Amino acid sequence: MVTVSAMASELNSLTGANGTHEDTVSASPERGATLKDEQPLLKSDPASASPTAESIEELEQKYAAYVRRDAYGTMGRGEIPATEKVMLGIAAVTLVPIRLVFGMLILVVYYLICRICTLFSAPHEEDGQEDYAHMGGWRREVVVRCGRFCSRAMLFTFGFYWIKETHRSIGNEDGCRDQADESERPGAVVSNHISYVDILYHMSSSFPSFVAKRSVAKLPLVGLISKCLGCVYVQRESKSSDFKGVSGVVTERIQEAHENKLCPMMLLFPEGTTTNGDYLLPFKSGAFLAKVPVLPVILRYPYCRFSPAWDSISGVRHVFLLLCQFVNHIEVIWLPVYYPSEQEKEDPKLYANNVRKLMATEGNLTLSDIGLAEKRIYHAVLNGNSLPRVLHQKDD
Repeated sequence: MVTVSAMASELNSLTGANGTHEDTVSASPERGATLKDEQPLLKSDPASASPTAESIEELEQKYAAYVRRDAYGTMGRGEIPATEKVMLGIAAVTLVPIRLVFGMLILVVYYLICRICTLFSAPHEEDGQEDYAHMGGWRREVVVRCGRFCSRAMLFTFGFYWIKETHRSIGNEDGCRDQADESERPGAVVSNHISYVDILYHMSSSFPSFVAKRSVAKLPLVGLISKCLGCVYVQRESKSSDFKGVSGVVTERIQEAHENKLCPMMLLFPEGTTTNGDYLLPFKSGAFLAKVPVLPVILRYPYCRFSPAWDSISGVRHVFLLLCQFVNHIEVIWLPVYYPSEQEKEDPKLYANNVRKLMATEGNLTLSDIGLAEKRIYHAVLNGNSLPRVLHQKDD
């Protein structure tokens, strides 16, 4: 059910006109602060020559965090052997329809559950936000438990039959996570970002709230579900300076979750966009402004043929190839709750950098200093823009 929420917001709203993946709204309350970040990825230029093998190789070395290295090649359009084509054909007429039907069935069932639980209940309204996450009693219990179950069922439907989870304690190889005192409950889940599937996993595990486009609230079925999740809505198209307000709402939500165990934690992707899963981009400090503990989580998607990482590939093509895989894999490392020092509380950037270094070390991830701007350049070249002109735009 949350997959459709993620896919609806990310595929329908966050895919540019050329079908190339754009940064996700759920990344961080800081993103969207500038008009440049709100612009779609550069469109392909039919008049430009296709990039040469040498230029692509150079780009892949420079922008390694966004390079796809699976059997389907760059943008999922590489040459594949005949046996792979046969397997895709079989999956397209068997697995894909079945998975789509069951996925839609799960979505509708959970929507009906949310509809019943919110009958005769007014949504919580504050600072232009509207949600049902503040419901109490049996209603909230049913929404959360059914939401986690349906999310796991959706993962199973999409081929994630087994999920390898490791709860790690720093300096303790037994891997048992330290239990935080109730008064020191984390206010946010901080995760690396690889795919829209990330959201579905987190819904099945901790059922947190997250940041989404305001238009998601108006989508059929998904709109009500997102309100039950307690999503914080942002208006990407608005040129007004409402960024501070959104950041303030997110910070308040994080503090509220820290102080009240009945409030859902916030799920934030501080990288601000997706990678291929082998790298960790610089963290935005929005998730760390609340000065409260956070829960770091590291996701990995081992693969043999198709990488579930949603990067440098169109949304529709990615969903199709994901559904065609008979088995998909996900590995999760839960780190202990990170308690900021007094110095980190006063310096959110220091707090963010220290958490990032910890996640990179524990997850065996490579730190990268590139970001969304470099991603736009890489995608622009893949879509047909000439390398010199794009690089010139970057230098300007």
